[in-house]
Formats: sequence, C-alpha cells, structure tokens
Amino acid sequence: MARSGNPTMWQVAKAAGVSQATVSLVVNNADGGRVNEATRERVLAAVEELGYRTNAYAKSLRSGESGFIGFISDEVASAPFAGALLKGAQLLAWETGHVILGVDTYGDDGIEAAAIDMMLSYRVKGVVYASMYHRLVTVPEALRGLPTVVVNAQDAAGQVSSVFPDEERGGYDATRRLLDAGHRRIAMINIQPSESDLPAGIGRLEGYRRALGEAGIDLRPDWVRPGTGIVEDGFDQTVALMADDDRPTAIFCGNDRTAWGAYRALDSLGLSVPGDCSIMGFDNHEMLAPFLDPTLTTMALPYERMARTAVDLLLGADQGGADQGSPRWLPIECSLVERSSVTEAKVLA
Repeated sequence: MARSGNPTMWQVAKAAGVSQATVSLVVNNADGGRVNEATRERVLAAVEELGYRTNAYAKSLRSGESGFIGFISDEVASAPFAGALLKGAQLLAWETGHVILGVDTYGDDGIEAAAIDMMLSYRVKGVVYASMYHRLVTVPEALRGLPTVVVNAQDAAGQVSSVFPDEERGGYDATRRLLDAGHRRIAMINIQPSESDLPAGIGRLEGYRRALGEAGIDLRPDWVRPGTGIVEDGFDQTVALMADDDRPTAIFCGNDRTAWGAYRALDSLGLSVPGDCSIMGFDNHEMLAPFLDPTLTTMALPYERMARTAVDLLLGADQGGADQGSPRWLPIECSLVERSSVTEAKVLA
C-alpha cells in the first residue's frame, strides 16, 4: 500500500482491520494489555506502511503532558562556542524521547516573554534557562511553578537549581599546570575589574590564589592585572608585566582572547611563547585556541555536561524526584586541554 499525504488514524484502522480505538491504544502505548500481540503487530505494520504520525501537540492538550523541554537563552544558540550548551541539551533530550523547543532572546524582554508564553502553551515539561556567559540572572516570574534550571549562570534569588562552571577549580587547575611545569613566577590577567561581581573572574582569581598559596608562593598584587576579556587588555597588560627585568615566566590569562593579546605583546617585544613566557588560557574557544601559534593550552568550559545535567534535573523534577522543590547549586568541573603554549620553566642562575 502506497503512502499518501498525511494518513489518518481511520486509514490505519482500515488497513489493519481494527477499530480506531484500538489504533489509538496501540500508538499511544496505552492498551494496558488489552490488545493482543498479533493485533498490536498488525497495527504497527500499518502505521509503518502508511507513514502515520501522531499529533504530538493534540496529544499534549488531551493528556496535559508533552515531550517538549524549553530552552531559553540570551545568545547561546548563535554564539560561536557556547552553542555546545544547546547541543548537550538536545542530545540528552533525544536519548530520553524528548524534543527541545529553543529560543535565543538576544536580551530582548519582549522576545523572552513571548517565548515563555509559547512554551507554556505547548505544556513543556520544564525550561532550561541559559546564559552565554557565567553571571547572576533573574529568572522570569512567569517561570515560577514550572520546573526550571539555570545553566551556565546562577539564579540570583537562589530559588531554582543552577548548573555552572566550577570557576574556582578551573583557575586552580590552570595555575597548578604552570606550577607543575616548574614555574614560580606566575602572573594573572583577569577578565574583569577587581570590583566586578561576575562569578567567572572572581572564581578564576580565587583558584589562582589558592594554588599559589598551597605552593608556598606569596601573591604579588602587581602581578594580578584587571581586564575586560578582550585582546587589547591582554596586549597592554602583558607589555606592562614584561617591562621590568623582574618579570614573570608564565601568565595565566582569564580567557583565550586575553591570551591572544598576550601572544601579540610578547611577539612585539621580541619574546616567544613558550620559550620566554608560558601562556595559559581559559574557555577553549574553538575558533581561537587551536589556531594560535603555538596552539594554546587552556581550560575547557563544560558546556555539554552542564546542559545534560540541567536536562537531567528537569526530568527528575518532572517525575517528582528528589530535585523537586529543593534547588541545587551544581558546579561542573572544567577540563585541561593540553597544547603547546606551556613549557618547563627555565632555571634561573
């Protein structure tokens, strides 16, 4: 029998020689043992032959449930490297029989409100509320009462679960890598001013401090430089750090763009990476880190793991699991990506 247009349940029933009610029970997996196996197989064969598809939206209206998970973000889906958040959410959604409804709001409150209305109308099981960069966010009031997990950010009110990078551990591991290479003269160029409240820079700096302290190295305030995470800051601060004979042998840069600026500064001074100064980055920006010369050793943000954890939390809450009504703060470990910008420290005479 050839497929034609959008086959109906009536056509499936006719092809299988059963009632529409029997077809409904089989395709919705709701027969409870009332349909014998031979009849079930006949219905499924007709479904396959005709190419019949259930109306998921209509089913959600009848049952009050759906297989949709909302994904609301500022610029994640369109960002060159944070898009891995959406990928991670989609992968786990598919594995569990769900579909992601995703919207990038570009910071527009009107788009966000419309996206929430749309997702509520589709009766999503929950919403992943994502940010392109790690910051404190205010979860919209319209999402209260709906399972929601903040990802790559932290809920400022602490009322919903948040999944975010373990920035402090990442800063510690980055600095520890330089220490393990024998460096004791390690500077840091941060991605924000000292008075900023963004968790990323605060955590990475704290990890740097802790690693130095454990190694018995006194923190030098003049070797901790502020920045804004752009190439120009990496350039300017590296030039300043390397101006004296008393200079660092390694620099931990708070992100990969800052590291790129450090590369450019060292080259302008006739110095090399890593021969004269080892450079450590952070973010593992896929459009940048593997293409610097030499390639950049850096810390990778756990985008996919964060998103999978967030979806897992949502599904647990939807099923009345332990996460329901008990917000959790889950830092996810960053991973070291070894490349070529870190080498053993030179022994000073």
